[in-house]
Amino acid sequence: MENILITGGSGLIGTKITQLLEAKGYAVAWLSRSTQDQKSFIWDIKKQEIDAEAMEWADAVIHLAGAGVADKRWTPERKQAILQSRTQSTALLYRAIEKAEKKPLTFISASAVGYYGFNTGAKLVDESTPAGNDFLAQVVTAWEDEVKNIETLGLRTVMLRIGIVLDAEGGALGEMLKPPVAAPLGSGDQWMSWIHISDLARMFVYALEKTTLQGIYNAVGPNPATNQQLTKEAAKAKGKPYLGIGVPGFMLRLILGEMAAMVLGGNRVSNQKIQKAGFEYESESLPEALRDLFRS
Repeated sequence: MENILITGGSGLIGTKITQLLEAKGYAVAWLSRSTQDQKSFIWDIKKQEIDAEAMEWADAVIHLAGAGVADKRWTPERKQAILQSRTQSTALLYRAIEKAEKKPLTFISASAVGYYGFNTGAKLVDESTPAGNDFLAQVVTAWEDEVKNIETLGLRTVMLRIGIVLDAEGGALGEMLKPPVAAPLGSGDQWMSWIHISDLARMFVYALEKTTLQGIYNAVGPNPATNQQLTKEAAKAKGKPYLGIGVPGFMLRLILGEMAAMVLGGNRVSNQKIQKAGFEYESESLPEALRDLFRS
């Protein structure tokens, strides 16, 4: 039985991955700031402290920790927290692995399609596309650079650039369907490269078990949709009214500030690399994914 150490394990994605791994017979522990019901080791990113036993115990690490990019308005302090929660946590893991006598063999890290920039239009981008130059692109680039340091320690390293995660309990869908009437954002023409949360969790497990995987892969589904298409289909699946008139961009900028660029832009992201590596999706079409999420 292999031991899998997860950071950010109590979050939406981490909980799903934990359930999948334990169902397959893995032993799972979380790195956490406090004791959990789940087996856990303590770490403190701000103090740069970590239980030395964590890496000795772990055969593999799945790194998901990071402050939510859409949880709060982007003040200078919040932007710093978004960046440092990713770079400092990864740097702490690097030092812990470096010091460990028995090192994990595999390191799988979350990343984000924000690497490509807020808005790449209708162009299909893949893992070879250069980074954007806006705030999120800079965050993801710095994050991935820290993960690449871990690769130098001899671990098989995989980074999954996550797109829009569809989950009935929250995330993007929860925000889109919060108002009494669902409506697209801005023009509604911006691309949203989505993935069902179950497929995303399965992709992390696949990256763990498929030992030929190494490097960067886009963690998105095979059929991106526009914001308008996604909003309309989600409203239909949820049984909510849909208004085809988009929420004006100027209003979103007033409400969200700089963060509005994230929802008014979009990326049409290719999944060909992970698909060619053998990963098979359970939810390939948007209506199919939404029906699965909202079925009673």
